[in-house]
Amino acid sequence: MVKIRLSRYGTKKRPFYKMVVADSRFARNGRFIEKIGYFNPITQGGKSSQLKIDLKRVEYWINQGAQMSDKTKKLVQLFNKKENIL
Repeated sequence: MVKIRLSRYGTKKRPFYKMVVADSRFARNGRFIEKIGYFNPITQGGKSSQLKIDLKRVEYWINQGAQMSDKTKKLVQLFNKKENIL
């Protein structure tokens, strides 16, 4: 099964996540099919871009049958809301 999920990068206590499309059989930080965005919960120096998602690719993968994790669903909804305001 193909899943859209977060892959953790960064150092200890400084997480950085990439939103990836991956086969559910592979490890969290293992092989993935495509990177479709990122999420930085800890911004440095007042950077405003802590969440970026390619919504067209998310829609494409959902139409292909990919399942989203709970956290990615929330992040996509937040990003949609943020994009509609701007």
